[in-house]
Amino acid sequence: MKLIHLLVLLFLSFTALGADMPDDADNFYVSDKLTVQKVRFRNQYAMEVAGNLFLPKELKPDTRHAAIVVGHPMGAVKEQSANLYAQKLAEQGFVTLSLDLSFWGESEGEPRNAVAPDIYAEDFSAAVDFLGMRPFVDRQRIGVLGICGSGSFAISAAKIDPRLKAVATVSMYDMGAANRQALRHSLTLAQRKQILAEAAEQRYVEFAGGATRHTGGTVHALTEQSTAIEREFYDFYRTPRGEFTPAGASSALTTHPTLTSNVKFMNFYPFADIETISPRPMLFIAGEQAHSREFSEDAYRLAGEPKQLLVLPGAGHVDLYDRVGLIPWGALTTFFRRHLEAK
Repeated sequence: MKLIHLLVLLFLSFTALGADMPDDADNFYVSDKLTVQKVRFRNQYAMEVAGNLFLPKELKPDTRHAAIVVGHPMGAVKEQSANLYAQKLAEQGFVTLSLDLSFWGESEGEPRNAVAPDIYAEDFSAAVDFLGMRPFVDRQRIGVLGICGSGSFAISAAKIDPRLKAVATVSMYDMGAANRQALRHSLTLAQRKQILAEAAEQRYVEFAGGATRHTGGTVHALTEQSTAIEREFYDFYRTPRGEFTPAGASSALTTHPTLTSNVKFMNFYPFADIETISPRPMLFIAGEQAHSREFSEDAYRLAGEPKQLLVLPGAGHVDLYDRVGLIPWGALTTFFRRHLEAK
Protein backbone atom coordinates (compact mmCIF):
# COMPACT_ATOMS: atom_id res chain seq x y z
CA MET A 1 0.00 0.00 0.00
CA LYS A 2 2.88 2.36 0.78
CA LEU A 3 4.26 1.84 -2.73
CA ILE A 4 0.87 2.52 -4.30
CA HIS A 5 0.48 5.65 -2.20
CA LEU A 6 3.93 6.86 -3.25
CA LEU A 7 3.17 6.26 -6.91
CA VAL A 8 -0.07 8.22 -6.62
CA LEU A 9 1.76 11.16 -5.03
CA LEU A 10 4.40 11.06 -7.74
CA PHE A 11 1.70 11.06 -10.38
CA LEU A 12 -0.02 14.05 -8.80
CA SER A 13 3.25 15.94 -8.57
CA PHE A 14 4.01 15.13 -12.18
CA THR A 15 0.58 16.44 -13.20
CA ALA A 16 0.95 19.56 -11.06
CA LEU A 17 4.09 20.46 -12.96
CA GLY A 18 2.12 20.37 -16.20
CA ALA A 19 4.18 17.45 -17.50
CA ASP A 20 1.21 15.92 -19.29
CA MET A 21 0.34 19.04 -21.29
CA PRO A 22 -0.95 17.96 -24.71
CA ASP A 23 1.53 18.45 -27.53
CA ASP A 24 -0.94 20.59 -29.48
CA ALA A 25 -1.94 22.89 -26.59
CA ASP A 26 -1.08 26.47 -27.59
CA ASN A 27 -3.09 28.88 -25.45
CA PHE A 28 -0.47 31.65 -25.65
CA TYR A 29 -0.17 31.52 -29.43
CA VAL A 30 1.11 34.75 -31.01
CA SER A 31 0.53 35.24 -34.74
CA ASP A 32 3.09 36.99 -36.93
CA LYS A 33 0.40 37.67 -39.53
CA LEU A 34 -1.53 40.19 -37.45
CA THR A 35 -1.28 43.51 -35.71
CA VAL A 36 -2.83 43.83 -32.26
CA GLN A 37 -4.16 46.94 -30.56
CA LYS A 38 -5.12 47.12 -26.90
CA VAL A 39 -8.45 48.94 -26.80
CA ARG A 40 -10.91 50.22 -24.21
CA PHE A 41 -14.53 51.24 -24.68
CA ARG A 42 -17.51 51.93 -22.43
CA ASN A 43 -20.61 49.80 -22.07
CA GLN A 44 -24.01 51.33 -21.35
CA TYR A 45 -23.31 51.19 -17.62
CA ALA A 46 -20.38 53.60 -18.16
CA MET A 47 -17.90 50.83 -17.31
CA GLU A 48 -14.73 50.52 -19.37
CA VAL A 49 -14.31 47.19 -21.15
CA ALA A 50 -10.82 46.14 -22.18
CA GLY A 51 -10.08 44.18 -25.31
CA ASN A 52 -7.51 43.17 -27.90
CA LEU A 53 -8.28 44.16 -31.48
CA PHE A 54 -6.62 41.86 -34.02
CA LEU A 55 -6.18 43.01 -37.62
CA PRO A 56 -4.70 41.11 -40.57
CA LYS A 57 -1.53 42.86 -41.72
CA GLU A 58 -2.88 42.93 -45.27
CA LEU A 59 -6.14 44.56 -44.12
CA LYS A 60 -7.36 47.18 -46.60
CA PRO A 61 -8.23 50.23 -44.48
CA ASP A 62 -10.51 51.65 -47.17
CA THR A 63 -12.65 48.48 -47.27
CA ARG A 64 -15.24 47.39 -44.73
CA HIS A 65 -14.61 43.91 -43.36
CA ALA A 66 -16.51 41.30 -41.38
CA ALA A 67 -15.76 41.24 -37.64
CA ILE A 68 -16.14 38.76 -34.77
CA VAL A 69 -16.35 39.38 -31.02
CA VAL A 70 -14.74 36.61 -28.95
CA GLY A 71 -15.58 35.96 -25.29
CA HIS A 72 -13.47 34.01 -22.76
CA PRO A 73 -14.53 31.18 -20.42
CA MET A 74 -16.37 32.13 -17.24
CA GLY A 75 -13.94 33.34 -14.58
CA ALA A 76 -11.08 33.51 -17.06
CA VAL A 77 -9.67 36.47 -18.99
CA LYS A 78 -9.09 37.20 -22.66
CA GLU A 79 -5.55 35.79 -22.44
CA GLN A 80 -7.08 32.38 -21.72
CA SER A 81 -8.50 30.88 -24.91
CA ALA A 82 -10.18 34.02 -26.32
CA ASN A 83 -6.98 35.54 -27.72
CA LEU A 84 -6.12 32.23 -29.38
CA TYR A 85 -9.49 32.00 -31.16
CA ALA A 86 -9.43 35.69 -32.09
CA GLN A 87 -6.00 35.37 -33.69
CA LYS A 88 -6.76 32.19 -35.60
CA LEU A 89 -9.92 33.75 -37.04
CA ALA A 90 -8.16 37.05 -37.81
CA GLU A 91 -5.63 35.04 -39.82
CA GLN A 92 -8.56 34.08 -42.05
CA GLY A 93 -9.25 37.73 -42.87
CA PHE A 94 -11.71 38.74 -40.14
CA VAL A 95 -11.33 41.70 -37.82
CA THR A 96 -11.58 40.17 -34.35
CA LEU A 97 -11.96 41.55 -30.85
CA SER A 98 -11.32 39.51 -27.70
CA LEU A 99 -12.63 41.16 -24.55
CA ASP A 100 -12.44 40.89 -20.79
CA LEU A 101 -15.92 40.74 -19.31
CA SER A 102 -16.74 43.41 -16.75
CA PHE A 103 -15.37 42.66 -13.25
CA TRP A 104 -12.62 40.47 -14.75
CA GLY A 105 -9.18 40.99 -16.22
CA GLU A 106 -8.39 44.52 -17.36
CA SER A 107 -12.02 45.62 -17.55
CA GLU A 108 -13.63 47.82 -14.92
CA GLY A 109 -16.16 46.69 -12.35
CA GLU A 110 -16.28 46.47 -8.57
CA PRO A 111 -16.19 44.28 -6.66
CA ARG A 112 -13.75 42.20 -8.65
CA ASN A 113 -14.94 38.75 -9.75
CA ALA A 114 -18.59 39.75 -9.45
CA VAL A 115 -21.26 37.81 -11.33
CA ALA A 116 -23.62 40.00 -13.38
CA PRO A 117 -25.06 38.09 -16.36
CA ASP A 118 -26.92 41.10 -17.78
CA ILE A 119 -23.75 43.19 -17.74
CA TYR A 120 -21.77 40.36 -19.29
CA ALA A 121 -24.26 40.29 -22.17
CA GLU A 122 -24.09 44.08 -22.40
CA ASP A 123 -20.33 43.85 -22.86
CA PHE A 124 -20.87 41.94 -26.10
CA SER A 125 -23.23 44.62 -27.36
CA ALA A 126 -20.76 47.31 -26.32
CA ALA A 127 -18.13 45.47 -28.35
CA VAL A 128 -20.46 45.71 -31.34
CA ASP A 129 -20.82 49.46 -30.66
CA PHE A 130 -17.03 49.76 -30.74
CA LEU A 131 -16.54 47.65 -33.86
CA GLY A 132 -19.41 49.32 -35.69
CA MET A 133 -17.67 52.67 -35.31
CA ARG A 134 -14.44 51.45 -36.95
CA PRO A 135 -14.23 52.67 -40.56
CA PHE A 136 -12.87 49.29 -41.68
CA VAL A 137 -15.73 47.23 -40.19
CA ASP A 138 -19.04 46.50 -41.93
CA ARG A 139 -21.79 46.98 -39.33
CA GLN A 140 -23.96 44.43 -41.13
CA ARG A 141 -21.29 41.71 -40.86
CA ILE A 142 -20.51 41.32 -37.16
CA GLY A 143 -20.63 37.90 -35.49
CA VAL A 144 -19.89 36.53 -32.03
CA LEU A 145 -18.06 33.52 -30.63
CA GLY A 146 -18.44 32.55 -26.97
CA ILE A 147 -16.22 29.98 -25.26
CA CYS A 148 -17.50 28.07 -22.20
CA GLY A 149 -19.61 30.45 -20.06
CA SER A 150 -19.33 33.19 -22.66
CA GLY A 151 -21.32 30.97 -24.98
CA SER A 152 -24.36 31.54 -22.79
CA PHE A 153 -23.60 35.27 -22.44
CA ALA A 154 -23.25 35.64 -26.21
CA ILE A 155 -26.61 33.94 -26.72
CA SER A 156 -28.16 36.21 -24.08
CA ALA A 157 -26.80 39.23 -25.97
CA ALA A 158 -27.88 37.98 -29.39
CA LYS A 159 -31.48 37.51 -28.25
CA ILE A 160 -31.83 41.28 -27.82
CA ASP A 161 -29.16 42.60 -30.19
CA PRO A 162 -29.94 41.87 -33.85
CA ARG A 163 -26.61 43.39 -34.89
CA LEU A 164 -24.97 40.06 -33.98
CA LYS A 165 -25.52 38.35 -37.31
CA ALA A 166 -24.02 34.92 -36.59
CA VAL A 167 -23.54 33.15 -33.25
CA ALA A 168 -21.07 30.36 -32.48
CA THR A 169 -20.28 28.69 -29.16
CA VAL A 170 -17.48 26.32 -28.13
CA SER A 171 -17.61 24.04 -25.05
CA MET A 172 -20.58 26.09 -23.90
CA TYR A 173 -21.72 26.22 -20.30
CA ASP A 174 -25.26 27.38 -19.55
CA MET A 175 -24.18 29.19 -16.40
CA GLY A 176 -27.78 29.42 -15.22
CA ALA A 177 -28.54 25.71 -15.43
CA ALA A 178 -25.07 24.82 -14.14
CA ASN A 179 -25.77 26.73 -10.93
CA ARG A 180 -29.46 25.83 -10.52
CA GLN A 181 -29.12 22.13 -11.27
CA ALA A 182 -25.41 21.30 -11.70
CA LEU A 183 -24.22 18.82 -14.30
CA ARG A 184 -26.73 16.12 -15.22
CA HIS A 185 -29.29 17.77 -12.88
CA SER A 186 -27.39 16.45 -9.86
CA LEU A 187 -28.17 19.36 -7.52
CA THR A 188 -31.35 18.95 -5.49
CA LEU A 189 -33.74 21.78 -4.69
CA ALA A 190 -32.80 21.47 -1.03
CA GLN A 191 -29.12 21.85 -1.88
CA ARG A 192 -29.90 24.86 -4.05
CA LYS A 193 -31.79 26.50 -1.22
CA GLN A 194 -28.89 25.87 1.12
CA ILE A 195 -26.55 27.67 -1.29
CA LEU A 196 -28.95 30.59 -1.49
CA ALA A 197 -29.26 30.75 2.30
CA GLU A 198 -25.48 30.71 2.75
CA ALA A 199 -25.02 33.51 0.22
CA ALA A 200 -27.79 35.55 1.82
CA GLU A 201 -26.19 35.30 5.26
CA GLN A 202 -22.84 36.29 3.77
CA ARG A 203 -24.42 39.51 2.51
CA TYR A 204 -24.86 40.60 6.15
CA VAL A 205 -21.19 39.89 6.79
CA GLU A 206 -20.00 41.94 3.85
CA PHE A 207 -22.52 44.74 4.44
CA ALA A 208 -21.05 45.08 7.93
CA GLY A 209 -17.54 45.39 6.46
CA GLY A 210 -16.48 41.76 6.69
CA ALA A 211 -14.24 40.00 4.19
CA THR A 212 -15.56 39.01 0.77
CA ARG A 213 -16.00 35.29 0.22
CA HIS A 214 -15.35 33.59 -3.09
CA THR A 215 -16.70 30.31 -4.37
CA GLY A 216 -16.35 27.65 -7.05
CA GLY A 217 -13.60 28.00 -9.59
CA THR A 218 -10.54 25.87 -10.18
CA VAL A 219 -8.83 24.06 -7.32
CA HIS A 220 -5.28 25.15 -6.48
CA ALA A 221 -3.98 21.69 -5.61
CA LEU A 222 -4.78 18.12 -6.58
CA THR A 223 -5.33 15.28 -4.15
CA GLU A 224 -6.12 11.61 -4.48
CA GLN A 225 -9.78 12.57 -4.13
CA SER A 226 -9.77 15.18 -6.91
CA THR A 227 -12.46 14.57 -9.52
CA ALA A 228 -11.82 14.21 -13.23
CA ILE A 229 -13.40 17.60 -13.85
CA GLU A 230 -11.24 19.25 -11.18
CA ARG A 231 -8.15 17.74 -12.80
CA GLU A 232 -9.24 18.88 -16.24
CA PHE A 233 -9.58 22.53 -15.20
CA TYR A 234 -6.46 22.38 -13.00
CA ASP A 235 -4.38 21.20 -15.94
CA PHE A 236 -5.30 24.39 -17.79
CA TYR A 237 -5.74 27.13 -15.20
CA ARG A 238 -3.08 26.10 -12.66
CA THR A 239 -0.19 25.05 -14.91
CA PRO A 240 1.91 26.87 -17.52
CA ARG A 241 -0.49 25.55 -20.13
CA GLY A 242 -3.03 28.31 -19.44
CA GLU A 243 -2.26 29.99 -16.13
CA PHE A 244 -2.47 33.78 -16.33
CA THR A 245 -2.93 36.40 -13.65
CA PRO A 246 -3.86 39.93 -14.77
CA ALA A 247 -1.75 42.79 -13.44
CA GLY A 248 -2.88 43.85 -9.99
CA ALA A 249 -4.92 40.69 -9.43
CA SER A 250 -4.35 37.78 -7.08
CA SER A 251 -3.64 34.36 -8.53
CA ALA A 252 -5.56 32.91 -5.58
CA LEU A 253 -8.76 34.48 -6.94
CA THR A 254 -8.52 33.60 -10.63
CA THR A 255 -11.70 31.82 -11.76
CA HIS A 256 -13.35 32.31 -8.35
CA PRO A 257 -16.51 34.50 -8.39
CA THR A 258 -17.81 36.14 -5.24
CA LEU A 259 -20.18 33.94 -3.27
CA THR A 260 -22.88 36.56 -2.82
CA SER A 261 -23.02 37.45 -6.52
CA ASN A 262 -22.66 33.94 -7.93
CA VAL A 263 -26.24 33.11 -6.95
CA LYS A 264 -27.40 35.65 -9.54
CA PHE A 265 -26.82 32.88 -12.05
CA MET A 266 -29.84 31.15 -10.52
CA ASN A 267 -31.95 33.80 -12.30
CA PHE A 268 -30.10 33.45 -15.61
CA TYR A 269 -31.99 31.62 -18.40
CA PRO A 270 -30.01 32.15 -21.61
CA PHE A 271 -31.87 29.51 -23.60
CA ALA A 272 -35.31 30.99 -22.92
CA ASP A 273 -36.51 32.41 -26.28
CA ILE A 274 -33.32 31.24 -28.01
CA GLU A 275 -35.49 30.35 -31.01
CA THR A 276 -36.14 34.08 -31.55
CA ILE A 277 -32.54 34.52 -32.73
CA SER A 278 -33.61 32.75 -35.94
CA PRO A 279 -33.16 33.32 -38.87
CA ARG A 280 -29.69 34.36 -37.76
CA PRO A 281 -27.54 31.20 -37.82
CA MET A 282 -26.12 29.41 -34.79
CA LEU A 283 -23.25 26.91 -34.52
CA PHE A 284 -22.67 24.86 -31.37
CA ILE A 285 -19.35 23.02 -30.99
CA ALA A 286 -18.74 20.51 -28.20
CA GLY A 287 -16.38 17.68 -27.45
CA GLU A 288 -17.77 14.16 -27.55
CA GLN A 289 -16.30 13.47 -24.09
CA ALA A 290 -17.01 16.94 -22.67
CA HIS A 291 -18.77 17.01 -19.31
CA SER A 292 -20.52 20.16 -20.60
CA ARG A 293 -21.85 18.57 -23.79
CA GLU A 294 -25.41 18.58 -22.44
CA PHE A 295 -25.57 22.38 -22.61
CA SER A 296 -24.75 22.56 -26.32
CA GLU A 297 -27.23 19.79 -27.01
CA ASP A 298 -29.95 21.61 -25.05
CA ALA A 299 -29.30 24.86 -26.90
CA TYR A 300 -29.31 23.11 -30.26
CA ARG A 301 -32.60 21.38 -29.48
CA LEU A 302 -34.28 24.67 -28.55
CA ALA A 303 -32.76 26.93 -31.21
CA GLY A 304 -34.51 27.84 -34.45
CA GLU A 305 -33.14 27.24 -37.92
CA PRO A 306 -30.56 27.54 -39.32
CA LYS A 307 -28.51 25.74 -36.69
CA GLN A 308 -25.70 23.21 -36.50
CA LEU A 309 -24.32 21.03 -33.72
CA LEU A 310 -20.77 19.82 -34.23
CA VAL A 311 -19.60 17.13 -31.79
CA LEU A 312 -15.88 16.43 -32.00
CA PRO A 313 -14.87 12.78 -31.48
CA GLY A 314 -12.60 12.16 -28.49
CA ALA A 315 -12.50 15.80 -27.35
CA GLY A 316 -13.22 16.95 -23.81
CA HIS A 317 -14.35 20.32 -22.50
CA VAL A 318 -10.99 22.02 -21.86
CA ASP A 319 -9.46 20.38 -24.94
CA LEU A 320 -11.29 23.00 -27.01
CA TYR A 321 -9.80 25.88 -25.05
CA ASP A 322 -6.37 25.56 -26.61
CA ARG A 323 -5.69 22.30 -28.45
CA VAL A 324 -5.11 23.69 -31.91
CA GLY A 325 -5.02 20.20 -33.41
CA LEU A 326 -8.55 19.44 -32.19
CA ILE A 327 -10.30 22.80 -32.56
CA PRO A 328 -12.26 22.79 -35.86
CA TRP A 329 -10.84 25.97 -37.36
CA GLY A 330 -12.15 25.05 -40.78
CA ALA A 331 -15.73 24.69 -39.55
CA LEU A 332 -15.59 28.02 -37.71
CA THR A 333 -14.09 29.81 -40.69
CA THR A 334 -16.66 28.31 -43.06
CA PHE A 335 -19.52 29.24 -40.73
CA PHE A 336 -18.51 32.87 -40.35
CA ARG A 337 -17.55 33.31 -44.01
CA ARG A 338 -20.86 31.91 -45.16
CA HIS A 339 -22.98 34.00 -42.84
CA LEU A 340 -20.94 37.19 -42.68
CA GLU A 341 -20.19 37.36 -46.39
CA ALA A 342 -20.68 40.65 -48.21
CA LYS A 343 -24.22 41.05 -49.52
